[in-house]
Amino acid sequence: MALATQSPANSASYSASLLDAAKANRRAYCIRNPLGLCEIAHAKSYVVGDMKGWTFFVDSWPKGKRFRAGDVLVFKYLPTAHNVVKVNHLGYRTCTVPRGSYITRTGNDHIRLVKGNNYFICNLPGHCVNAMRIAVYAS
Repeated sequence: MALATQSPANSASYSASLLDAAKANRRAYCIRNPLGLCEIAHAKSYVVGDMKGWTFFVDSWPKGKRFRAGDVLVFKYLPTAHNVVKVNHLGYRTCTVPRGSYITRTGNDHIRLVKGNNYFICNLPGHCVNAMRIAVYAS
């Protein structure tokens, strides 16, 4: 996630940063630092599985993509057919849901990546074992 410090005095630069973010398919966020200056963070959104969405055999989708902490994964699916569960490495490897895991079921779930490894599965019977899971590393 790239950061650029902005003050009220250079608001034209702030607007240009927002425009550049839009052109790069990244969202820009103003985060106030302790000095009251605006730090602009750019985050890109990715639709998991691209046109197919969150479905079976999606496990290879992250290959070749570069993710950053703060980027957003968008999981699109039929909510009566699937879900998304953020799990740890063991949950990913074994297709199990550890206690306290974050579960979403809207069919249009937006999940922000944290720095390091991020693991997601569908925990409905037979789904994860049929490659409905992804592992994403965010730098």
